[in-house]
Amino acid sequence: MAGFRSLARQVRDPRNDLALRRYSLRKCLERFAPYGHRATWDHLCSRAGFGPEDRSPDPARLVAALDELEEARSVWLAYEDGFARRRKKEKHDGLRSPGSVDDWHRLTWGGFGVAWCDDPRVHPHGPLAEVLRRLIDALEREPGVVCPVCTGERLVWKYDLAHEPSSGPVCTACGIVVPRPVLTPEALADCRRGRLLLAVAG
Repeated sequence: MAGFRSLARQVRDPRNDLALRRYSLRKCLERFAPYGHRATWDHLCSRAGFGPEDRSPDPARLVAALDELEEARSVWLAYEDGFARRRKKEKHDGLRSPGSVDDWHRLTWGGFGVAWCDDPRVHPHGPLAEVLRRLIDALEREPGVVCPVCTGERLVWKYDLAHEPSSGPVCTACGIVVPRPVLTPEALADCRRGRLLLAVAG
């Protein structure tokens, strides 16, 4: 089975027919899809300017979509490398019990669904790399009460999500399932009780 880099080369190779190049870009999302496969595809298509069902997109637009995906993947792989080094040091220092970030991270290893969007048509609009940087920043600071990606103040608890965990806080503005470790216990409790989370001004 081809890896991400091999598939990326197929997307870029002008000797390949357009169908193979488009197919290879779709296959890249089996290796790395921050919003989930369908939502990430919808995002890349809209950002690069071709339709999700377009069977003959402009090759330059395919490459632009790949460029965005590769930049985001570099951001996430750097985070995972740092995460692995930290866990190794913690184990060496005798800290064996993983924290809530570690529990969440195990479900997203490799970058699939790190900012899961259960509705594939509702996802952040900015560049994938910027979205991941904001998410990583939130994971590395104290928990808050807003969406770490768009600072949306309205989070609702949803069940039967098509990704693990199967329930959680969803941002009504950008559509991501907000990782629980980035929210305060009080914010999570309010969200579970069905209250919209509103950021406290000032």
